[in-house]
Amino acid sequence: MEMRALVVDPEVPGALRLGTAAEPRPAPGQLVIEVRHISLNRGEVAFAGRRPAGTVHGYDASGVVIRAAEDGTGPAVGARVAAFGAGAWAQRMAVDSTAVAEVPAGVDLAHAAALPMAGVTALRTLRSRDILGRRVLITGAAGGVGRYAIQLAALGGAHVIASVGSPARAEGLAELGAHEVVIGLRGIERPVDLILDNVGGPQLAAAWELLAPGGSVQNIGWASDQPAVFEPYSLFFVGEPKTMMTFGDVRKVGPDLGTLLEFMAGGRLSPEVDWRGSWERVTEAARALLDRRIAGKAVLDVEPAGTG
Repeated sequence: MEMRALVVDPEVPGALRLGTAAEPRPAPGQLVIEVRHISLNRGEVAFAGRRPAGTVHGYDASGVVIRAAEDGTGPAVGARVAAFGAGAWAQRMAVDSTAVAEVPAGVDLAHAAALPMAGVTALRTLRSRDILGRRVLITGAAGGVGRYAIQLAALGGAHVIASVGSPARAEGLAELGAHEVVIGLRGIERPVDLILDNVGGPQLAAAWELLAPGGSVQNIGWASDQPAVFEPYSLFFVGEPKTMMTFGDVRKVGPDLGTLLEFMAGGRLSPEVDWRGSWERVTEAARALLDRRIAGKAVLDVEPAGTG
């Protein structure tokens, strides 16, 4: 049997198109979800063409469990869930039971789909150090990760500095909890303790100079698509070590996803969905995301099985 899915096709604009794929075959520790909504992340869209043709792409989804995990773990059939796993952009997906969380009754499934990759990235990088009373700089702050990170950092008691590329991208960030909103790095006059960097390139090298002793940079993204060049000895520091770390830990995200959903249910985390439409419009949504015309997240509604 086959289902509809967004598959990689290097020959079409954006390298993604609606096609067909084989039904998922779950392992004992996986459940199957009837997908209702998916969300796009900029990196997934930018690098879709690097994957083999015909691959079911994407990682973020929400929907309803239609087959429980064989080993008895995870939510039961009928549960509304958000999920993180490969092959999410399809009518059905198999996903590890440790990578799903039940969606509270008051949370829209479409909003839940926006959370997994961006929300967990923001949460886990902020947890890399104590942020209560610390100065946290978030670059590329108008994107999905950035907007969640602003809210979570403010919840954690940080002084939040949001950096964006243009005045237009600054709109609404103070309302989310940013204490300062800057263009690039202009106007940051005191050292910062933690940097969540979504930009890379020359700005990353400059941001390193803003770190306080013992401070850390978490490398999340590289939206600039430019190399970062560090001057000789610029990484050497006498005193409490400064660190720069990669981020890619997306193992067993279920509990953290559950935390984010509880924040959303309690009104403490806004979903920040700026674009929503049918998955038939994936090329349009992907282009808008790459062109930075989306402030926050793009969510696509999945055509139910048996229609169309």
